[in-house]
Amino acid sequence: MKIIDLIKRNPVTFSCEIFPPKPHIPLDECKIVIDGIAKTAPDFISVTYGAGGGNSKRTMEIAEHIQTRYGIPALAHLTCVAASKEDVSSALRLLQSRNITNILALRGDVPQGMTAQEAVKDYRYACQLIQDIKAQGDFCVGAACYPEGHIECARKADDIDHLKQKVDCGCDFLTTQMFFDNQILYNFLYKTLAKGIDVPIVAGIMPVTNSSQIKRICQLSGTCLPERLGTIAEKFGDSPPAMKQAGIAYATEQIVDLIANGVKAIHLYTMNKPDVAAAIVSNLSQILGSRHKEKHTV
Repeated sequence: MKIIDLIKRNPVTFSCEIFPPKPHIPLDECKIVIDGIAKTAPDFISVTYGAGGGNSKRTMEIAEHIQTRYGIPALAHLTCVAASKEDVSSALRLLQSRNITNILALRGDVPQGMTAQEAVKDYRYACQLIQDIKAQGDFCVGAACYPEGHIECARKADDIDHLKQKVDCGCDFLTTQMFFDNQILYNFLYKTLAKGIDVPIVAGIMPVTNSSQIKRICQLSGTCLPERLGTIAEKFGDSPPAMKQAGIAYATEQIVDLIANGVKAIHLYTMNKPDVAAAIVSNLSQILGSRHKEKHTV
């Protein structure tokens, strides 16, 4: 099933993201993670691509496994950095052969050892990739958006213009980068509507369960760390169990507030931690609906 149809049909759509293991790690370890995530009954599971496309084959294999083994639609990430048109066409043919019709189209991170200019072959921007995907098959295409602005874009107004280009090129829905202050998302949604961006926007939520990682993540992504979350990390950061519980509680509160304010689609960046996803879904069982009920314990 196409993800855009799920989003339009469901009162609330809940999804999770996983990432493939590094090439030297057995794929069976990832399948254990997938099994745990699948038990949370997400509407779809997103599978990341890996910097520079290094895990592209594993992305497809995992996406196919998710659909075949669990009957859950998979959203396969596809990047165009350092890729030729033939590379993309080949990837699309493989996705079609595996019955994967949902793609998250991304520019991707510049591979190590390459400059941004060296990484440009046939694609400079994600909107160009979206156009090619739409021209080569009946795909449902998602794209990324950045409520606080892309870290490489100096002006937020320009970032919104770039987002409009993605939609005009055929993007069916958007998924946000993580954010920790819901007011930032609400302001962003207002700006997108004012620009005429009317596709569904999925809110990306990352539970903070490791205080040592969060500041680095915020620096790399340009995401604001609210004072309240910073205080939580300082207070509980030295106790992994306490930080985990606090991070789950913070993410749960974020999601409750988002749904109460009309956000219809939630995407959980699980960091391959099924237990964290299960705890959040358990907390939200009544809000997410009966299909999630009685599957988990707190």
